[in-house]
Amino acid sequence: MKKLTLIALALLLLTVFAQAQRPPEEIYESDYIAPEFPPGLDWINIDESLTVAGLRGKIVILDFWTYGCVNCLHIIPVLEQVETKYANEVVVIGVHSAKFDNEGQTENLRQIVQRYEVHHPVVNDHEFAIWRSYGVNAWPTVAVINPRGNLVVRQSGEVPFEAFDTYLTGMIEYYDGLDDTIIDRTPLQLALEGASDPGTPLLFPGKVLADAAGGRLFIADSSHNRIVIAAMDSYEVLDIIGSGARGFAGGSFEDTRFDKPQGMALDGDWLYIADVNNHSIRLADLGAREVITLAGDGIMGRSRHPFGENIPNPLGVSLRSPWDVELDDAGRLHIAMAGTHQLYIYEPGSNRLYPSVGNGREANLNGVSLANSELAQPSGLYYAGAGKLYFADSESSTIRLADFEQDLVTVVSGTTENSLFDYGDIDGELGENRLQHALGIEGAPDGSLYIADTYNSRIKIIPPGETRTGTLAGLGGAGGYADGPASQAQFDEPGGLSYADASLYIADTNNHVIRRLDLAAGTVDTVRFPNPEALIINPEALTLLGGNQSDDELTRLETQQVAAGEGALTLQLSFADALKINPLIDSQFALTMDGEAQLEAVVTENVLSLPILFIEGGGNLHAELTLYYCREGAEALCYIESARWEIPYATAGTSAQSEILLARQIDAPEL
Repeated sequence: MKKLTLIALALLLLTVFAQAQRPPEEIYESDYIAPEFPPGLDWINIDESLTVAGLRGKIVILDFWTYGCVNCLHIIPVLEQVETKYANEVVVIGVHSAKFDNEGQTENLRQIVQRYEVHHPVVNDHEFAIWRSYGVNAWPTVAVINPRGNLVVRQSGEVPFEAFDTYLTGMIEYYDGLDDTIIDRTPLQLALEGASDPGTPLLFPGKVLADAAGGRLFIADSSHNRIVIAAMDSYEVLDIIGSGARGFAGGSFEDTRFDKPQGMALDGDWLYIADVNNHSIRLADLGAREVITLAGDGIMGRSRHPFGENIPNPLGVSLRSPWDVELDDAGRLHIAMAGTHQLYIYEPGSNRLYPSVGNGREANLNGVSLANSELAQPSGLYYAGAGKLYFADSESSTIRLADFEQDLVTVVSGTTENSLFDYGDIDGELGENRLQHALGIEGAPDGSLYIADTYNSRIKIIPPGETRTGTLAGLGGAGGYADGPASQAQFDEPGGLSYADASLYIADTNNHVIRRLDLAAGTVDTVRFPNPEALIINPEALTLLGGNQSDDELTRLETQQVAAGEGALTLQLSFADALKINPLIDSQFALTMDGEAQLEAVVTENVLSLPILFIEGGGNLHAELTLYYCREGAEALCYIESARWEIPYATAGTSAQSEILLARQIDAPEL
């Protein structure tokens, strides 16, 4: 039997490169028969259970994931691209092997499939049967089965679309070259869950912000891709930020597009918004009714920045899933950067952006400095003053404190062990109590801390001056929906909460509503809008504006001032230690001006300078880079990275510069 080919999709998935190294039959063939799916598992998005044998003739991609894992969520849009381009040849199957107990329940998984618009079959592998049979040991992991039913690829970590695209193209060409009947191009008949109407005006609201001074509620209507503004006293809808179409665009409230917005912070008439799937921080000017982007280029980053590193151009950086934002008493905006397991700070006055807590390693390390601490998907923030920033660290199931004055990170609720798997639903003293994937943290003037204990479907409290965590509201368990006395109320995966005027407003995500917990009366009720018609989304807006457009996947530079005449555009690549350009395949850099092709070059060195003639009056440059790079001394471990830039320029006097510099830091993707 041949050895199983475990090709890393982020490295060898280049047809030319692969064939130059090994015969294609060693790349796309294998004698390792893919293990069959066990019977009796629950399937979503398809009427009948699938089998490996029944999929013979298809290229099958298995995506092993768990829905609380932000790195797993990053792969969903990538697989959506694969499904679109290879709709007839490829079948994607999500194998959901749950980390948390709550994630293993089929109905919860069904809601996640709707929330994140998953358009392929998903099997609930809650007992890890498929996981074990395929030898998986990490989330996320992808496996590829060839049309003969044999396993040819298994790769842990996030995989870019370019890697899938090149490998699948090569596989299809290879099998069609043998016999064009090997690949079965009959489309698989799906029964998609879709984003069914929950019977409420909201759809999976993730966060809520109560503005006591202004008498307003700001609601992240996350799966409707918008922010709803309502009156706090009557709940009347006052305004809406966003068209409801998924995308990345600014401008008027009506034209703005978000993609799964979450946390918000308010400073006068400025509303800061964590736009998760656009990997950006947005700013809504409530007076002018306009939205701009402050940080993030709309593209998901593939690497992290080290603690304290100043990011010189916040608009040109690719961030990773910012989940919440919070202002401190110095006017700095703290950002829960879930995708890099760090906290960031953005300074509006100086336009500075930098990681402020965490070294980026996913772990639960406390009792150390801000720089040396290790976080696990921070998803909620609360600033208590005096340099104390509390954060809900969801994957470690803890609430933690970053003390900027003491330069110290500690845990205040949840496990005190350095573990990502020590969770539960236990009230008690610190060290004894347990949470389960908490997403929200909030405080009150008396010093109370309130916790959205998301997967336990409860609201918990740390009383002022105490170290004990107790249940404040919610029956817990599998979740449900019921108003009434706090002890009998039911929630379903609440994701955010906000305090105002002795009330706690709760984003009850899977119930698609906002709840109010009256702290004095000890009762829970539901926010009901007197004018729900204001929340109806115009279907034409979704049709005309829907979806991320390819021209959004760019880094758009500010207008460059240059001297008219002969000049240059210089590409400067900075590689992390042990990385270098792959000499075995040509990296390409292409340049166009005002839509007309100018130059193409092969990138062989870290610096490439191209001559260019800057036209009097200005114009627009477009640059594209496809870079293949490897680790030193291990050419088998190679990667692919693509980048595009839009560069408007204007000509000035002779004293202006004659060179435009494009600088890019290259880091190995996180696996």
